[in-house]
Amino acid sequence: MPAPADGLMPAAARVVRAECMPAGTPAVAVAIVGAGACGLVAALGLRDAGVEALLLERDAQAQGSTALSSGFIPAACTRVQAAAGVLDDSAERFAAEIQAKARGRAAPALVAAYSRAIGGVIDDLQARHGLDFELLDGFLYPGHSRRRMHSLAQRSGAALVAALAAAAERAGASVLTQARVEELWCDRTDRVIGLACRRPDGSLEQLGCQALILACNGFGGNPAMVRQHLPEMVDAVYAGHAGNDGAAITWGQQLGAALADLGGYQGHGGWAVPQGALITWALMVNGGIQVNAAGRRFHDETAGYSEAAVQVLAQPGGLAWMVFDAPLLALGQGFPDFVAAQAAGAVRSAADAAALADLIGCPPAPLTETLAGSGLAPPWHAIRVSGALFHTQGGLDIDADCRVLRPDGSALPNLWAAGGAARGVSGNAVWGYLSGNGLLSAMAGGAIAARSVRNQLGNQP
Repeated sequence: MPAPADGLMPAAARVVRAECMPAGTPAVAVAIVGAGACGLVAALGLRDAGVEALLLERDAQAQGSTALSSGFIPAACTRVQAAAGVLDDSAERFAAEIQAKARGRAAPALVAAYSRAIGGVIDDLQARHGLDFELLDGFLYPGHSRRRMHSLAQRSGAALVAALAAAAERAGASVLTQARVEELWCDRTDRVIGLACRRPDGSLEQLGCQALILACNGFGGNPAMVRQHLPEMVDAVYAGHAGNDGAAITWGQQLGAALADLGGYQGHGGWAVPQGALITWALMVNGGIQVNAAGRRFHDETAGYSEAAVQVLAQPGGLAWMVFDAPLLALGQGFPDFVAAQAAGAVRSAADAAALADLIGCPPAPLTETLAGSGLAPPWHAIRVSGALFHTQGGLDIDADCRVLRPDGSALPNLWAAGGAARGVSGNAVWGYLSGNGLLSAMAGGAIAARSVRNQLGNQP
């Protein structure tokens, strides 16, 4: 059995070998580790099928990486899309665009499964659980040929996870917060028989289960793992959730599971400095530009916000400026994160090129030349930004049913993973991330894992 590399094991991530849980241990049919979008969607899917499940969340409330995201979910062939007049999209078209962005290096079975499943997930959440999605209008994110970004009216990940948590509560799903899972209990065949979680008073509580879904985390918050697998992001701001400590990977390694796509991640080239806020890439998609300390553009801003993180970090001081004009300022003000960043002083304004050069601290001549070719009109607005790491896209290898796999392709008996715990559909590099891949993997993966679990439980004697 392979052991975690030296120095990479989180302090609390162990596999305990036993043939049964201690006498008197409470038990549930399905335990789900993590109450972000992935875990909550899985819990809803199980509750809809009448299967008992318990969500274990390390924080005081459901949030995870989802709460830090934009809350935009790409999906094809939804009722919301049809109502908005988008009638020529398909799961196959969506899958092809995911693979095009990943240069054909994303896991084909997962790309097909997720692109097919996500539309039904959106429709079910709206019809059965009251989440009122709408389709983002007016622009396309890089790599998408159709409007397929779904969002709640609040346009934030915090609103999305809150709505999912409320739906789970209405559906009767059980959630245990402030329960950090530290141990997986497994028998000699690698079957999970239970787990143990650390409670606020320091006690370690045990729980038996018939099936386990890891919906918990990636490794963006583990500096040693980032150094090993994502060396280009070692000096980047980490803007993800602290719970992304790599525990799922560590448990998997102790169980002999395969890992995949550990070089894949979602970065962002628009992290406002020093405000520490995410600036919507809609500004760049619609004609904004990024300039460096010399007043020059240095990359194609329409390629994608994830790979832009690496481009920005390569500039002097790891900094750049997002530059845009009045119509784009109005566009940005439709996004809550942008409004908050503007209120915090992130947006600076300049009436002419000389004033903008003074603001940026660059020579006027090259900036004037850059602006002349940009299509932007004065007055100009600018935000100082750096590159940030948000979440990783590699993890436990899984099949199209989200079952965790061994290196030989066989599945572990009763362990599923999705979202940040598992490989995603972005391939093995930052440039493979298509806008929305994170929530696509979380929500489609959570739904698929729930379906697979209930099918397996239903087939047991």
